[in-house]
Amino acid sequence: MQRCLQLAASGLGTTRPNPSVGCVIVHKDRIIGEGFTSPYGGAHAEVNAIESVVDKSLLKQAKLYVTLEPCSHHGKTPPCSDLIIEYRIPEVFIGTTDTSSKVAGKGIEKLKESGCRVTKGILEKECKVHHKRFLTYHDKKRPYIILKWAQSQDGFIAPKTKQLNRPVWITNEYSRQLVHKWRTMEHAILVGTNTVKEDNPYLTARHWQGQNPIRVVLDKKKTLSKDHNVFDKNAETLLIAASAIDFNRSIAIQICEVLFNNKIQSIIIEGGLKTLQTFIDEGLWDEARVFTGDKNLNEGISKPHFSGRLISEEHFMNDTLRIYHNIF
Repeated sequence: MQRCLQLAASGLGTTRPNPSVGCVIVHKDRIIGEGFTSPYGGAHAEVNAIESVVDKSLLKQAKLYVTLEPCSHHGKTPPCSDLIIEYRIPEVFIGTTDTSSKVAGKGIEKLKESGCRVTKGILEKECKVHHKRFLTYHDKKRPYIILKWAQSQDGFIAPKTKQLNRPVWITNEYSRQLVHKWRTMEHAILVGTNTVKEDNPYLTARHWQGQNPIRVVLDKKKTLSKDHNVFDKNAETLLIAASAIDFNRSIAIQICEVLFNNKIQSIIIEGGLKTLQTFIDEGLWDEARVFTGDKNLNEGISKPHFSGRLISEEHFMNDTLRIYHNIF
């Protein structure tokens, strides 16, 4: 299953709205096939793993390991559970169940009815962490939400005054490249009106190979000019204005409803401060990824106020990245 998770990571950012699944086939303690989910519209992990097996006759005596319950319905491709049954694979080990309404245990049930021995819950915690975007979307009816910001040593995310349309970099180029990698892994990225006006960001993954996220822009009164970079043709942009949500009520939960209805499974909230704090205050976030640079700004816009459980700390040259989970 650990190998399945390694394989599954290879498809992150390319398979949505499908989950990126990893699959390994074992015969007499030897791996004879493996695969992960192809980009959307292509084959699922189980199909790719079975296709990679040279001697298909061995499948009748093999064990199949997969991070997520095999699908049981027709979508872009036929059900994976049917293919497992067709090749008479006698035993299947599953990391975690698929909680989407189209599957929700039906794949396991179909396999068992065919006589296949099914064991679920193998490295379940790790598999749920890997499939956090897909599972959050279907279980909580909202995207998996990642807060991201960079702060100075003295706790500011931006200087008091800065040159128009010119961002002030708090972190180094290695940290910024990592952020672009993250963008290829998530479905969307969101900023508020002031961030667009002051920084004129592109919000694309220019410094990493992969898909650009959908750009989500809050613009209550539709004051943003189409000349801003977020409206160029390099990526899709979703504008959320007063016509879509009521800005006099809790905003974050309404934004989540809009994102869910647009089938967005994960999103990075990049700012500014008011936007970040809104999601924090409403408790609508799963991860916070916080960079701390090595410089002091002395004055400026203070960092967001939040509490979370620190799960990791990493250094990129003179920058420190801390990742927190929401404790609620």
